Amino acid sequence: MSHDKTPTDAAIAIKPHHFVDILAALGTGQACPEPHPYGHALHTVMRRIVDDPSVMLRIELGADDICRPCRHNVGGLCDDTIDTSFRPAAPPAKGEYNLLLDRRWCERLGLAEGEELPALTLCERIGKRMDNLAGIYREDPSAKTAKKHADLARGVALYLARARA
Repeated sequence: MSHDKTPTDAAIAIKPHHFVDILAALGTGQACPEPHPYGHALHTVMRRIVDDPSVMLRIELGADDICRPCRHNVGGLCDDTIDTSFRPAAPPAKGEYNLLLDRRWCERLGLAEGEELPALTLCERIGKRMDNLAGIYREDPSAKTAKKHADLARGVALYLARARA
């Protein structure tokens, strides 16, 4: 049985890099993005995470709750490609590149696929272990990684401040 929406009481299946992207988006002031033309569920998942720091997350390395309704999710695999013009060492298949990022984040954060933890706990862990993002985003230019670090640091601080208010 397939579900396009995650029940509000269920853990959110999420790739580590998607959670990082949500925090970085918060750091740029994007608290609630609009629906994307690809049809993925970033806007709804992000809203749940922003609204409830106690929401449980389940670490996923395959298609997560953001990916499930995406038009590029074909049989649980992403068929999209990435722009390699500015990162020629990256694999052109988005799914392959994302898996590299997610494995690196899991190693950095001490996470395992299927592990469940509250969003606030994951945010705190990222805040403590987000130094040297070049080790995670090796294929990206240093300026892009520096911007990601700044956005992520702001997003983590904002999320923690909201959660503790």
